[in-house]
Amino acid sequence: MLAKISTALNIGLEVYKVEVEVDISRGNLPRFNIVGLPDASVREAKERIKSAIRNSEIKFPWQRIILINLAPADIKKEGPVFDLPMAVGVLKAMDYEMDTNDSLFLGELALDGSLRHTCGILPCALFAKEQGYKKLYLPDFDAEEAGLVDGIDIYPVKSLKQIFEHLQGISKITAFDRSHAQYNFTPYLSDEIDMAYIRGQEQAKRALEIAAAGGHNVLLSGPPGSGKTLLARTFITILPKMTKEEVLEVTKIYSVAGTLPQNRTLVNFRPFRAPHHTSSGAALVGGGRMPRPGEISLAHRGVLFLDEFPEFSRSVLENLRQPLEDGVITISRAQANLTFPASFTLVAAQNPCPCGFYTDPDRECACTPLQVRRYQTRVSGPLLDRIDLHIEVPRLKVNKLIDERFSESSKSILDRVERVREVQRQRFAGASISLNAKMSSRQVKNFCPIPDEAEELLKSAVSRFCLSPRAYFKIFKVARTIADLENAGDIRTEHVSEALQYRFREGESM
Repeated sequence: MLAKISTALNIGLEVYKVEVEVDISRGNLPRFNIVGLPDASVREAKERIKSAIRNSEIKFPWQRIILINLAPADIKKEGPVFDLPMAVGVLKAMDYEMDTNDSLFLGELALDGSLRHTCGILPCALFAKEQGYKKLYLPDFDAEEAGLVDGIDIYPVKSLKQIFEHLQGISKITAFDRSHAQYNFTPYLSDEIDMAYIRGQEQAKRALEIAAAGGHNVLLSGPPGSGKTLLARTFITILPKMTKEEVLEVTKIYSVAGTLPQNRTLVNFRPFRAPHHTSSGAALVGGGRMPRPGEISLAHRGVLFLDEFPEFSRSVLENLRQPLEDGVITISRAQANLTFPASFTLVAAQNPCPCGFYTDPDRECACTPLQVRRYQTRVSGPLLDRIDLHIEVPRLKVNKLIDERFSESSKSILDRVERVREVQRQRFAGASISLNAKMSSRQVKNFCPIPDEAEELLKSAVSRFCLSPRAYFKIFKVARTIADLENAGDIRTEHVSEALQYRFREGESM
């Protein structure tokens, strides 16, 4: 008998329908074959299915020829998500009466017939709803994640025997009750990190506030121990909490990547990713035979922190150029071209030279001028050009270190950031952007008029320092954010002047 069961396949963040066709026929020699371009984990499923059916005390057709086809046959099938639909297909093809209409099945089988956690549940649940399925059967461990999607009945399955009896009408599985699920869209922030606890560095804090308000990228440069890493890690506390749509968007990425936090259904906090400088290009941007999200996609809607910025391989860093401009990363492979979201705020930190003390007035630098120059040119000009704010983080004096007074708290700064974000949402209502940093050159002309005095100052800076057109427009964007922070409707000369300060590093001056 021939049976057909519906399931789904994740390729990147895209989901495709897969139809599991099972044919059981008589033959002289028993065989169990799986076709339809399966990978090794799918081919091995036949052994898991045999053991799961036997250990579930269900009759298995040992003396029959079993052929399973995964259609469409031209798409590579990967992962153990097909175990449950194939097992249900085998049972249905054995003439058991089972109701599988309007149903989608997902899940990996253990040898005892129980179901294990499966990655990529949320995008599959969204796909099932879009395709008009009424029921979704999946491992009980993943029911809460799928429950984020309304409009479809979620059936949490503990074992193959349980779903077998349910589909036959012997013992029904209770659909997942969303009303009892605990979905917390409010992030938990630790009291241990706060801008109030950081001594000094007022200029750096000011720049980070501008970055948080307008979505600008930041480069922190200074000697070892000056607080660059602490500033970067505390930066997350002044970013607005994510909207429900952003939470679902980020959770979808983490679900596909298999990196959802343990015992948590949602990623309800802005991600903070800090890959090591030895990371490969595939680790940073995503990749593999069938590409999976990399660090820049896992940092989507959050922060990508690159410490020891010049120590990263130059070829690895150059991969950042497209996502910094477009907010997405496209990965091309022989099997497919995949696009992952990558709209993040880049916060990079670096020492000014190999020994770290080139700009330190209290420590003598041990590097030669050639070593300093080579170190500072490890990061390409085009990449530095895409960073809006270049900030010097000097070593703190001892009187600052022993000062017990707290500075302004993250909560106070966050209030201003959220106000400016709301101003930007109203400014760009109906547009595809919501942050000053994402403005196009035409939008800059519309929303960032400057007075004649500021224009002359900007012309002088562009001419003297040979600023690129990209840097020219970024100054407008930063000035717009500074004006918003000060509740100024128009950009003034002092706003442009402050924005210009963030384009020049140590050794350069206006």
